[in-house]
Amino acid sequence: MIMPGNARGEGTRKRHTAFALVLALMNSVGSALAGEYTFDASEFARKPYELGGYVEYRHDRFWLNKNGAFYGLAFQGRGEPSSLTRNAATLKLEGNYRHGAASVRARTHLEYDHEDGSSERVTRFDELAGSWKPGPDLTVELGKIALKWGKGYAWNPIAFVERLKDPNDPELAREGFWMATADWVRTFDGPLKTIAFTPVLLPTGKDVNSEFGRTGHTNVAARLYLLWHDTDIDFVYLSGGSRPSRVGVDFSRNITTSLEVHGEWARVSDAQRRTITAEGQPRVVHGKADSYLLGMRYLTAKDTTFIAEYYRNGAGYTESEMEDFFVFTGNALLQQHTTPADELVRRANVAAQSGYARAQPMQRYFYLRVSQKDPFDFLYWTPAVTSIVNLADRSFSISPEIAYTGFTNVELRLRLFALGGGDRTDFGEKLNKRRVELRARLYF
Repeated sequence: MIMPGNARGEGTRKRHTAFALVLALMNSVGSALAGEYTFDASEFARKPYELGGYVEYRHDRFWLNKNGAFYGLAFQGRGEPSSLTRNAATLKLEGNYRHGAASVRARTHLEYDHEDGSSERVTRFDELAGSWKPGPDLTVELGKIALKWGKGYAWNPIAFVERLKDPNDPELAREGFWMATADWVRTFDGPLKTIAFTPVLLPTGKDVNSEFGRTGHTNVAARLYLLWHDTDIDFVYLSGGSRPSRVGVDFSRNITTSLEVHGEWARVSDAQRRTITAEGQPRVVHGKADSYLLGMRYLTAKDTTFIAEYYRNGAGYTESEMEDFFVFTGNALLQQHTTPADELVRRANVAAQSGYARAQPMQRYFYLRVSQKDPFDFLYWTPAVTSIVNLADRSFSISPEIAYTGFTNVELRLRLFALGGGDRTDFGEKLNKRRVELRARLYF
């Protein structure tokens, strides 16, 4: 994506060059005045290793939606709590070691969650990969890698070899998959300024990438990137195997220095959607599915940022399919103290886990985020508000927040999530109706 950050990077390189020239000039003058002073360029050489990361504490308070379908499925036979509290501690470590043309990088995720009497520990590598760069145009990588394909902020229809992004926290680093990949890059002087090709081999087995789909396949994916007349364009492909084959394209362009527009389109050759009727009969719907996204990012002169996106999920549920699920689930829960209740609730749970319980399971959504840096000259404060609207049933979520970065290497954030919608609507039937999140993060 072409953003003003590219210009900032060029400016940073120029400043570094100027700084090096000043140092060299000072060294020459010093040597002429007093021969005892010398300049050792090795003192400014890049270290072969880097280490960083952050530690985070997060406190969440959930107010549950006792009238929602997913509440009934989650707490059936387990009492009727009206709220939940969760505390979580997370440690993210990132490291990189270089030696000649080779390098190794790692990103760990260590997390401990405690939620009203139960706890969970997560220990994993989000990334663990080795790379080899035999020349300026080619890089080869092998290991657990988190790719980032697509230009969308909240959603990425063409992210064929990635884990799903959370639209409520889209910038959060995600876990990768085990794969072999490469990047071949060439630059030119004409209208076509850059071309890059990225092939990917992603195997699946019982112990390798089993979450990706059907095991026993070596999936082939590829991305062709073009920088054409200051427009970023990607063409992407995923072969059939663990998942149905699919193709896609995206673009991003700065219309002005303040306005950027982007879009994505993807087609899945045989998308499968598991549905259930209001009477409880399961069905599988097959067919091609087209998903697309169109968005913009606008920065005002007063540092107000607007991000807006429209997302059409071709593999999502229609309004009538979602309503059928809510009708059946409601009837099943009403009979939970009768003999056939177990089977009915089991069917509802299977349907929920097969897709209905996803964060945004339906077809048409609108995303809007507005953030303001240092409002009214209050330094280090950034208030923002984010909203996701289901355009089919008019249900929504709205999340005001405020972040503070006035302490060195510390970020504090307070967020409120509020969901609205009527009966048998997407957000109106969610497990939670409100949530407050307090997060403190220390970078090192």
